[in-house]
Amino acid sequence: MENRQKVDGVRLAILSNRWEGIARKMANTLLRTGRSGVLATARDFSCCVVTADCRLLATAESIPIHVLSGPDLMAKAMKELHPELKPGDAFLHNSPYHGCSHAADLSILVPIFDGKGRHRYTAVVKAHQADIGNSLPTTYMGAAKDVYNEGALIFAATQVQRDYKDIEDIIRLCRLRIRVPDQWWGDYLGMVGAARIAEREVINLAAEIGWDELDQYVEDWFEYSETLMAAAIRKLPAGKVTKSSTHDPTPGTPSEGIKINATVTVDPAAARITVDLRDNIDSLPCGLNVSEACTRTAAMIGVLNAIPDDVPRNAGAFRRLDILLREGGVVGTPKHPTSCSVATTNVADRITNPVQTAIAELSEHAGQAEAGAILPGTMAVVSGVDPRRNRAFVNQLFVVHTGGAASPTQDAWITIAHAGNAGMLYQDSIEVSELHYPLRVYDKRLVTDTEGAGTYNGAPSSTAEYGPVDCSMDVNFVSDGTQNPPRGVRGGGTGGNAQQYRRRVDGTLEPLPGVTSTTLAPGERILAVTCGGGGFGSPLKRDPQRVAHNAREGWITRERAARVYGVVLDEKFQINENETRRKRAELAEQTAQ
Repeated sequence: MENRQKVDGVRLAILSNRWEGIARKMANTLLRTGRSGVLATARDFSCCVVTADCRLLATAESIPIHVLSGPDLMAKAMKELHPELKPGDAFLHNSPYHGCSHAADLSILVPIFDGKGRHRYTAVVKAHQADIGNSLPTTYMGAAKDVYNEGALIFAATQVQRDYKDIEDIIRLCRLRIRVPDQWWGDYLGMVGAARIAEREVINLAAEIGWDELDQYVEDWFEYSETLMAAAIRKLPAGKVTKSSTHDPTPGTPSEGIKINATVTVDPAAARITVDLRDNIDSLPCGLNVSEACTRTAAMIGVLNAIPDDVPRNAGAFRRLDILLREGGVVGTPKHPTSCSVATTNVADRITNPVQTAIAELSEHAGQAEAGAILPGTMAVVSGVDPRRNRAFVNQLFVVHTGGAASPTQDAWITIAHAGNAGMLYQDSIEVSELHYPLRVYDKRLVTDTEGAGTYNGAPSSTAEYGPVDCSMDVNFVSDGTQNPPRGVRGGGTGGNAQQYRRRVDGTLEPLPGVTSTTLAPGERILAVTCGGGGFGSPLKRDPQRVAHNAREGWITRERAARVYGVVLDEKFQINENETRRKRAELAEQTAQ
């Protein structure tokens, strides 16, 4: 308390924004210079700065599953593997066994030094790759039996620059293995540029403020963040709840799917939250195992979804969280050569969901329903040869996604995509996609009557249909949520489930499995439906005006308004007050029975 009274709050706020500004400059650099669509269009990357002792400091607008845990573990691996760091060094890192999220998230780490050669901070740029040398043209291999079957290039903090110059052997290795070497090279240059921007800006900030002053700021900022986090936890009710969420069965999984259990303990007196993930099955012979970084982060996301957004998301706040893992589990700390190809999304979201629904069970004023499962056919990795340019292409599509979960106070953020992304991914421009790749998008819309109904609603499902133009096209995706759609909490309804089909040239639809690797012939298409999101609270308590508005907008039908919400609407979508009171009383009585 005595130390906090000495802290200049205005200066603390200014410096925290200066650090966030550095992270934003990094992100802006990569967004404007990245060559692949997954970076320059969808913005599937994150930039952050960690301290020399590997604590997360500044993230700006990063994707949560990329940064809450991972940059700290990667920076630690860099220091352990390279104890003699020097100015001008840069390291390539994507090993899920050394702190990265998964192999597709190729990262650049740059240690930042003061004028006396002392390592002060580390800049981290993490960017999802369109291709990283997998045995199939996709960076998500749900059916990979192990990392060898996956086939990705794995770099454990491998030095790629010395004295600010590329180590050409490493560059050559990547260019020879990756299917789109020029595209990768452009992304690599953008990543290095973003990291060097951070190096320059941190050195400039230190020249203005002083290195020791910056160090003191960091400690003050972490202490302030921990204080806010503790205060937020003290407002939650005490309790211990175990919840689960199940990923659909796929090749290499149990027949019932992958059930993830999470036990959440909230201790307001000690101002601590513990998430225990040790009671889960062993790792599986498939690519759905979750890396340590993503396991920790997915649990943290579930907690932070119940914490006010004025609590900074940094290492100081995280001191109040305990994530309990075990080695060798499908979630936890994986052993080499376990494949973690899909670690950032599918099963990771099945960690977040039970954490946030457990908190919702403890308190009607906190937590969230389940968010929709991800990687539907609308987010497939597509590849082939563009006949317009006679050139190979690989890219992940982000045609459409919804999936948002309802909260205690708001309807869902519809286009959140999935729990780990938190709405940070952009959806593709149809025109830009059709310009850059030989494909056409024929349909893209929301699906009526698929929202997770509640006092506050989860997102409706969305659908899209697309196919190649004048060529064949390889399509790979790992969809979840067909058999296990997102569930609501506290009486909220289930969101729409995922579906995926191939439309043959004759117009007939062929159902496709969740893990799909196929080739579309000219004239064939993918038709996919994404998951919606779960509802929060009873639909019978939803404001009738909101129900009427949703019906007018075409999100729900008048029949669903009456059957699910008990709101009776006439042909002009006006509320019949008397019939609504009667209908709601009737439905409430049926529910009580």
